[in-house]
Amino acid sequence: MQYNFLSATILLLLITDPLGNIPIFINALRGVAKERRRVVVLREVAIAFVILLVFMLAGDRFLRAMNLTDVSLRIAGGIVLFLIALRMIFPHPDGAMGGDSRGGEPLIVPLAIPALAGPSALATVMLLTSQAPGKMFEWIGALTVTMIVCAIVLILAEKIQQWLGERVVTAFERLMGLVLVAISVEMMLTGIRTFVHQL
Repeated sequence: MQYNFLSATILLLLITDPLGNIPIFINALRGVAKERRRVVVLREVAIAFVILLVFMLAGDRFLRAMNLTDVSLRIAGGIVLFLIALRMIFPHPDGAMGGDSRGGEPLIVPLAIPALAGPSALATVMLLTSQAPGKMFEWIGALTVTMIVCAIVLILAEKIQQWLGERVVTAFERLMGLVLVAISVEMMLTGIRTFVHQL
């Protein structure tokens, strides 16, 4: 599957899953003063953006250094996406991050990593750049739009959850999980087809 700006943005939005992250952010920010929450969300989104951007820009060099091919990354990325999607469809009773809420102001973990810049997001940005390195500005644009949407949704997390209700947010997350399953299977099949042709 060849990605463009729009399809890459949709893919990154599905993977970073801002709606699905609403309960995680609300739970993690419970011990933070209300006037600080917006600052913390923006800081965590910015950290996630920088991490993903570094992997996007240096991903192919990392792959070469580790002697990894585009095919192996595509199949591995598909498997990781599949596991993330299953967790979205069949959530853990303690929440996606295992229910670890120690109070205080979170820094980097668990909000920037792994909630936003998790293994699947890192694998995806590396896959985009290794698949079409000439479209780097498109990928950076797609990542920027994704992070802006994440920031807006997560700043409004409490209002969205009150407005839509917890059941609707859960239904959206499961629907996104189903779409992500299809994308992950397509990634794996493309990787397997490419591998078979190389034999």
